[in-house]
Amino acid sequence: MLRQLAMGSAFAVLVAGSAWAGEYGTPAEARAMLEKAVAAVNANKAKALEMFTKGEGGFKDRDLYPYCGGPDGNFTAHPSLVGKSLKDLKDKAGKPLGVEVYAAAKDGVIVEVSYMWPRPGQTEPVNKVVYVTKVGDQVCAVGYYK
Repeated sequence: MLRQLAMGSAFAVLVAGSAWAGEYGTPAEARAMLEKAVAAVNANKAKALEMFTKGEGGFKDRDLYPYCGGPDGNFTAHPSLVGKSLKDLKDKAGKPLGVEVYAAAKDGVIVEVSYMWPRPGQTEPVNKVVYVTKVGDQVCAVGYYK
């Protein structure tokens, strides 16, 4: 009986841990989505940016989604910020996030930028890491929460 109880508790912890882990995107999933986004932009930029904004084609998974900014510094793909300035964007601690994202973006290289942002549906900022790269004239990123 004690063994069954211990095994049941271990199972409950595993199940609870798995459910929590599945609620948010992982670093590996964020990076894979950015790599997929790069391929989509290279194949057909206009269609890719539209798909990113609409969250179609596997470009919206829980809290993961790609966003891009054009050479003018404005969002060209984002669920709600298209046309607004990415370059002027600051994180919730006042860090010039957009400037840092643009400065970090290099063709063919994926780098990380960290900042403070609330999880979807929450108000308290937490550490978020975004993978960033440059694809042609687009600066694209996908982020995950730590």
